[in-house]
Amino acid sequence: MVGKDQSLFQGIKLRELNGFRVRKPPVLGDNLSESSELATGVLALQHNGEQTPPLAISFCKTSNKSYLLAVTDEDGYVTLYDTRRQFHSFASYQENAEKARVSDWIAHHNAIFDVCWIKDDSLILTASGDQTIKVWNAQEKKCTGVLVGHTGSVKSLCSHSTNPDLLVSGSRDGSFALWDLRCKSSYRTGDEELCVNSTAMVSGAHVSPPRKRVRRGKAASMSITSVVYLKDGVSIATAGAVDSLIKFWDTRNLKTQLSQTSPYIESLTQKVRSHGISSMSQDSHGVFLSASCMDNRIYLYNVLQLEKGPIKSFSGCQIESFFVKTVISPDAAHILSGSSDGNAYIWQVDKPQLDPIQLKSHEGEVTAVAWSQYEFGHIATSSDDFTVRLWDIKSSYRANTRSPSSIRKRVMAIPTMERRELFVDKEPSDPKTNFVSLYSSDEVLDLKTSIASVALPDISTPKSKKYKLLSSFELKEASEGTPEAAIQSPSSVLNPPPSLKRKTIRDYFLAAS
Repeated sequence: MVGKDQSLFQGIKLRELNGFRVRKPPVLGDNLSESSELATGVLALQHNGEQTPPLAISFCKTSNKSYLLAVTDEDGYVTLYDTRRQFHSFASYQENAEKARVSDWIAHHNAIFDVCWIKDDSLILTASGDQTIKVWNAQEKKCTGVLVGHTGSVKSLCSHSTNPDLLVSGSRDGSFALWDLRCKSSYRTGDEELCVNSTAMVSGAHVSPPRKRVRRGKAASMSITSVVYLKDGVSIATAGAVDSLIKFWDTRNLKTQLSQTSPYIESLTQKVRSHGISSMSQDSHGVFLSASCMDNRIYLYNVLQLEKGPIKSFSGCQIESFFVKTVISPDAAHILSGSSDGNAYIWQVDKPQLDPIQLKSHEGEVTAVAWSQYEFGHIATSSDDFTVRLWDIKSSYRANTRSPSSIRKRVMAIPTMERRELFVDKEPSDPKTNFVSLYSSDEVLDLKTSIASVALPDISTPKSKKYKLLSSFELKEASEGTPEAAIQSPSSVLNPPPSLKRKTIRDYFLAAS
């Protein structure tokens, strides 16, 4: 089953077959306008006249519903908001919430720590402090299943990238579990809810090392704070509160971990001070994995080079509780994080040395944050000040500056109309005139010097064209028989030779060891 989100390898296939025509993603400017100008709305969380702090937020994953935002809170509510609404500056936060609210319901009689959309956004998964995960029909607000088995609060969950029936969860009891929604229910609750048991569970995945002295009455921390189902479809990553280790597991064999990494490579063999991890996230291609650490830094890993440790780190925010979350943008160009100082922060992945951009306005610790999957610059932040703030920072995006090499390629390429004229008996038009007409006036000024130094295409007579076409055909026919041409042909992408067999993340781990 092929998912709707294209993987890195699928993208390579399309570029091989259709030509490399990929629009560069927008880049966030180094300097943003005042953050108050970027805020599009503030929603106050309130039920029955009482305020409650939000704990988890998530935008829909499909393009036609990407404007819907799910918010869960400490009182066990799930609330859906329409973020397309226009809010008046004179309206109160409660009025904004009423205007944007689509629906809400009590999902648990306890706090909901994580939320996830699955199956084309028709179902919602909620992870709660009541030690269960519930599956909800978002339209009917009806529970279709309860996942039971954890003995502690469920802190994190993540669905499979292509099979929405599969998911992984992590709990405060130190275990992570795998679930398959296709499994038959074992029994019903008092509310006639169908209960489903896990297909596999690993206990003590992140346990603190034994110490000589342990304070009486204080149990060792073993909570799993974040889990991620990697895009290869068979591997999962787990992180905990006890240390900064990220462990990787093969779902086909959970007896031993596959590999592990840490921002402190020496910690894998030596004793160093431990800092827990509050959250992890991955980009839409599954190449990069971000981890927010309690040492007030965010680390970025390449999942194919885990033995090297983090490839980049980002600082500037304050991560003083495990409620502060970090999310990498779907295109892996930016990282968004909450902070204990009441601000949200945005970094450019390719410029970690720059100071992060601050989004100010919250009056409490900024906890959960979210990127819109299909709208650049559309984000949401939640805080202990009982509000969720919506931001539209796409006005601060700027297009990537065209590199000299790309300009050179555009100058050397033959315009489309000129290529067509090569095959008709028509007097060729002036190449300079055609070339200049393809660009705006400012681009012409920038490229004027380049044009003067480039030799224009040779426009030959119809007779010479015939010879050129024949000779190029002979060269092409000869080259198609070579092994190099067979590998580079489009058909080789769909039917690669055995030597180019696709590798999973497990193969990279084995090669590294």
